[in-house]
Amino acid sequence: MRRFLDRYWYAYAMVLPVVVVIAVLVLYPLAQGVFFTFTNINEGNIANPNLDRPASFDVVGFKNYINVLSGGESFGAFWDTLVRTLIWTFSCVFLHYTIGLGLAMLLNRQVRGRALYRVMLILPWAVPAFISAFAWKYMFNAQYGIINQFLRAIGLPDPVWLGQSNWALVSVIIVNTWLGVPFMMVALLGGLQSIPGDLYEAAEVDGATPWQRFRHVTLPGLRSVSSTVVLLGIIWTFNMFPVIYLIAGPNPNARILVTYAFERFFSGASRDYAIASTYGVLILSVLLVFATIYRRALRKQGEVW
Repeated sequence: MRRFLDRYWYAYAMVLPVVVVIAVLVLYPLAQGVFFTFTNINEGNIANPNLDRPASFDVVGFKNYINVLSGGESFGAFWDTLVRTLIWTFSCVFLHYTIGLGLAMLLNRQVRGRALYRVMLILPWAVPAFISAFAWKYMFNAQYGIINQFLRAIGLPDPVWLGQSNWALVSVIIVNTWLGVPFMMVALLGGLQSIPGDLYEAAEVDGATPWQRFRHVTLPGLRSVSSTVVLLGIIWTFNMFPVIYLIAGPNPNARILVTYAFERFFSGASRDYAIASTYGVLILSVLLVFATIYRRALRKQGEVW
């Protein structure tokens, strides 16, 4: 051990500040949040130095998990919100990938003004999310929004996009797709440019159709890039808070798990920190299970990462 430390002490000294920062900013709040899930802590029993009030919450074991998963906390709230979260996540990621792949393939060709097109398509990603969210919110306005004005002009019905209906979920999916496509496009474009051109030439000489070249050359060549960006996209979208909350607000028809946890933590007469923390731990658990299954599936296909 002494010989090992004498040889690598400098590396450990360089890594130590990062470890300390992560422990303070990530691990400690995570451990505290997990502890809160086993208590009945809320705004009424948490310690408040300003009121000279000590903490009076109790440890209740797995009661919060049982209430959330069984519907005792709010009938069907968790499972209904989980289904909506899955619809939101996989719809967004599917649109991100398909539209991003199509644009990447177009930009991978030698076309005039390709650099200008790249800059224009990256703009939604470069603009801060809250600015885009407010802009889209005004565009979705039922009375004065440009989208409904266009629909009325061509004789189509104009829905109340951000009202108490499923159109609210459709609206935030549209906005998040617009925001997320540029990242997917750039990542996939890099993957396309790494595929050797000789493979396409050989496939064309063998008489392969464009669809066959896409299926047997492009998609396998993008497998490593695709597996990474799809996983990142699912994690980011599953936890996407600003788009939904800034556009739809506390609308139950657009509510996902992370926004509901926020509502339980910061809203209501008695802010329920225990239930909010329970939702946070359940979100983390769902993502960990998915990432594990996803990684094993990739390993079976020969992808090791």
